[in-house]
Amino acid sequence: MQPKLLSPGCPSVTGWSPLAVPNIPAPLAAYSHGVEIAVGSRLIFCSGQLAVGADGKVPEGCEAQAELCFAQIAAILRAADMTLRDVVRINAFVTDRQHMKPYMRVRDRLFPAPFPASTLMIVSGFTREEFVVEIEIVAACDARDGNA
Repeated sequence: MQPKLLSPGCPSVTGWSPLAVPNIPAPLAAYSHGVEIAVGSRLIFCSGQLAVGADGKVPEGCEAQAELCFAQIAAILRAADMTLRDVVRINAFVTDRQHMKPYMRVRDRLFPAPFPASTLMIVSGFTREEFVVEIEIVAACDARDGNA
C-alpha cells in the first residue's frame, strides 16, 4: 500500500510507505515499525527542535512545548516545499516519564495514518532546565521534476 501524500513541492507524492512486518507485535502506539522510502526521493533531515518562541520565551508544559517544536519543524519543511505529511521518522526526547503522554497526544493529532517510524526516549535533560522535550525528524517525498 503506497500512501498518497500531498505537498506543494512534491508532485504526485508517493515517496514512502509503512512496512507490513509479520511475526512481531504490533506497534505500542501510533507509529510504524518501519517505513520504506522510494529510490530518488528528496530527503530532509531536521535538527532537534526545542520550544523557543519568536519572543525568546519557552512555554510551560510538555504539550505546549511539543506544539511549538512541531510548528518549527513544519516551518522548516515549508522551506523545502514539504509538510508534516512527508515526515517518515520522528525521534523525540522528554526529560521525564510524565511527559510521554502529553507529547504523544500532540504527535498523534498531527500525524494520522500512515504513521511515520517513531522513537520516544527519556533523557536526563537539555541545554536549559525549562526544556522538557526535543524533536527531530526525517522527511521524504518524490523528487522534484528535473532534480531526480
